[in-house]
This record gives sequence, C-alpha cells and structure tokens, in this order.
Amino acid sequence: MTVKYRFFAGLVLVDIEGTISPISFVRDTLFAYSCEHLASFLAERGHEPAVAAILEETREQSGDADALRALLAWQEQDIKAPPLKKLQGLIWERGYTEGAYKAPLYPDVLGALEAWKAIGLPVHVYSSGSVKAQELFFRYSTVGDIRARFAGFHDTGVGNKQVPASYGRIIEIAGIPASSALFFSDNAGELAAASDAGLQVVQVVKDGTVADARFPQISSFDQIAVDPA
Repeated sequence: MTVKYRFFAGLVLVDIEGTISPISFVRDTLFAYSCEHLASFLAERGHEPAVAAILEETREQSGDADALRALLAWQEQDIKAPPLKKLQGLIWERGYTEGAYKAPLYPDVLGALEAWKAIGLPVHVYSSGSVKAQELFFRYSTVGDIRARFAGFHDTGVGNKQVPASYGRIIEIAGIPASSALFFSDNAGELAAASDAGLQVVQVVKDGTVADARFPQISSFDQIAVDPA
C-alpha cells in the first residue's frame, strides 16, 4: 500500500476502539458481556474491598444510594463514569480468563507496532476503558499477549478524551514536547483536543468512520511512515 504521510515523532499515542480494533468488539461483545453479568458479579463479589470501594465511589458520584441502579443506568446510557469503567474491567477479566472471547486487532496493526518497536519508538495507549481493561485487551488478543509492545497505558484518570489538558498530562508523564507526539484516533473530537494541545494527529478511517477533512486520514497503518524525532 502506498505511503501517504511521513511523520517524525518521539512517541506514538493510540486510541483503541475504531482505531486499532473494531468498535463492534467493545459494543457487541464486551458491553454485552458486562450487561449480562454486572448484577451477578456484584452479588458474588460485592463484599471484596476493591469492589466495595467502586460501589462507594458510584454512590458518591451518582448521588444514588443504590449503586447497582446507578451502574446499570450509566451502562445503559454509555456514560463513561470511572467507577463503571473500573467495574467493567473486573467483569471483562473474568470473561477473558474463562475464554469467553479474545480481543481482535485490525490486520494492519501488529506490523505497525512491531515496526515502531524495532526503531525504539515508544507507543502509549489512551482509551476511555480503564488501564486494567486495556491491559486485559492486549494480554488476551487474537495475536497473543502483546503488552510488551506498549510503553504506557492511560485512561480517563488523566481527564476526558475531548479535553486538550488531558493530552497535556500524558505528554507531561511521558516527558516529551507535545509536538513530538503523534496521536491516532477515529474520533474527530479527540483529534481536535489533541491538536489543540500541540500533538500531531492522524484520523484512522475504518468501519464507517466519518472522515473529517481537518485531519490527515489513513485507512491502514501501511499508509503512514513514522521516523524517530
């Protein structure tokens, strides 16, 4: 495939859903699994300290004394509340370890990850799913455990993905200038926020993603070359 763009970067930052993995996996597999098992999971493990802490955090953030009701409402409305994301990570862990599913990657992703690793270019992940959920995703992927391909994982603990300051925090953690980071996402709002924070950005257009002419666009990672800054 013809290379459309060449970038110089000191760090690559990638989204997961719609960028390196089909959105349908999260929507149709992971969300469906957590919807089916959330209530039973809490009934079985709600007494454990880590789960009890999530329930208390849910009550505080939702203002609802019934944590289960609040969690179910958040899940139904796809509200990316941190307590829900933490709980989903625990529920999804059970599904992964029991072999209920594996996390799929687009065919062009592994080659890009290996190429970046070969030239010493660190790759970080920024997803609305918890860090635990991200690590599970890459541990139980369809191409095996690829966690070693990544140098860092970030979730909404650094902030909302459509807020420029969130990307500033990631850059601060990485210890590099914003202009030397390259962010890949399918989401135009996220790309705009990252661009406003000074990052280089590329929109990955797959699975019916609406292309946004403000950003460079690729349909495969084969279309881009990244050299160390």
